[in-house]
Amino acid sequence: MARGGKKEAVIAARLRAARLEAGLSQRELGIQAGMDPSVASPRVNQYERGKHTPDTGTLLRLGQVLGVPVPYFLADDDDLAMLIVAYHRMSAAPRRRLLALAARSEQARP
Repeated sequence: MARGGKKEAVIAARLRAARLEAGLSQRELGIQAGMDPSVASPRVNQYERGKHTPDTGTLLRLGQVLGVPVPYFLADDDDLAMLIVAYHRMSAAPRRRLLALAARSEQARP
């Protein structure tokens, strides 16, 4: 996708939202994700502005710090993004119940 496209905008917005929710500065997030302290803030800033898009490995490290999985950054639907994070944070039993509910809902479709 071209620079500044929809995918980049979604990743940028999700990254900023997750960082703010975690209460981290751009520098703190970058450092905790393994970036050199001298470039941590500018790199995260460029990711959040959509100027550059982090590769999958960087997204994984950022997500680990923020407590969100990589698919959260890629979800272009807000409800889906919230569901991804909720599922990620659930223990095994609630996950099984949610999956059973989703399966029953899918079976009930005409």
